[in-house]
Amino acid sequence: MAPNYTYSFFRVSKTDGIEASAQQYRDLRLKALQTSPESFSSTYAIESAFSDADWIDRLTVPDREVFICAATPTNPSPSSPFEVQWVGQVTIRGPASRTDFELPLEAEQPPQRSDEEEERWQMLSLFTLPEHRFNGLGGKICQEAIEYLRSYRTFPREVQIRLIVKAGNDITVQLYRRLGFSHAGRATLVEALIANGDEHLISQDRNSPMYHDRQGMIMIMRVSRS
Repeated sequence: MAPNYTYSFFRVSKTDGIEASAQQYRDLRLKALQTSPESFSSTYAIESAFSDADWIDRLTVPDREVFICAATPTNPSPSSPFEVQWVGQVTIRGPASRTDFELPLEAEQPPQRSDEEEERWQMLSLFTLPEHRFNGLGGKICQEAIEYLRSYRTFPREVQIRLIVKAGNDITVQLYRRLGFSHAGRATLVEALIANGDEHLISQDRNSPMYHDRQGMIMIMRVSRS
């Protein structure tokens, strides 16, 4: 636990201070890929080679919004500079059309409503640095993203948020259940990569289990706009 910090939560601006944000995001992402490689489809070797422009692009893609948990020391040491550190993040991707959001029938996801009835977003890349876990930060970052979607616009009134959790990640599944997500089907790793916008990470080996094994848990929640 980290009792010597206060935490804040916010959406990363695509314009204000983007260069500094990109560096903070880079540091957090690379630490995540090093400390918990099993949580991600990408790797440290791939992303450590990204340029500064690549990291800015990651934060300014039109169909993605990044939400951050930042930690501020409550009693900074006189011998070290006062610094706010990014320690957690989640990304949402959307809004997606009904066609773009659909998964194969084998995934057993419930039928999608029309674009006029419902807006759709994919939630991905939830992570908190190990030294800041067990403070409820993951849930609070997700709540920040969910509240953003409630106020994103007025119509459609209903918003569907979907995510796909890797097999065996029971702690994260329980976190999502507490937020209101429920089990909606099973997906392959390939389907999860496509849903997350990471098609470039798909192996060319069509015999790979990632094309056939439905181990990822699809979870969805729906929220209403006032």
